[in-house]
Amino acid sequence: MVLETERLFLRHLEQRDFDDVCKLLQDPAVMYAYEGAFSDQEVQEWLDRQFRRYQNDGFGLWGVVEKSSGELIGQCGITYQDYDGKQIPEVGYLLRKEFWHKGYAAEAAIACREYAFNVLNFNEVYSIIRDTNITSQNVALRNGMKVVATFIKHYRNVDMGHLLFCVVKE
Repeated sequence: MVLETERLFLRHLEQRDFDDVCKLLQDPAVMYAYEGAFSDQEVQEWLDRQFRRYQNDGFGLWGVVEKSSGELIGQCGITYQDYDGKQIPEVGYLLRKEFWHKGYAAEAAIACREYAFNVLNFNEVYSIIRDTNITSQNVALRNGMKVVATFIKHYRNVDMGHLLFCVVKE
């Protein structure tokens, strides 16, 4: 286990989580901000990228497990992302649709922000969110973040507007 909150555990993803990660990354509603659901191969590449991040950076996107059920309900964590020619630490989150609007994303994101500040000693963390993803923007606001920039991101042959949110360590 990496982090624990009132209702959640955040832990390293493992290969045995493949089917649960498919429930998340292969749901078109969940993946609309990524321009569609992932194939099995893209899910495996996503998992492999997290495994490399754990090894190289010491962190990445972790599995979000609901304590009461023991069920893997999503992912949340810290990753380095490219922005304006540099690598910035991002708090990212993605939950299965049936767990939306229950406060889980904000609970996990706030825990990751605190981990980034207090364990990893980052002075600021970011969230990069598609401009149409109001729900995720609201999670960033609940995480104490403010919009500091707008930009276009090119992904899956689509130009998408994005907002850059930031919170600075007090």
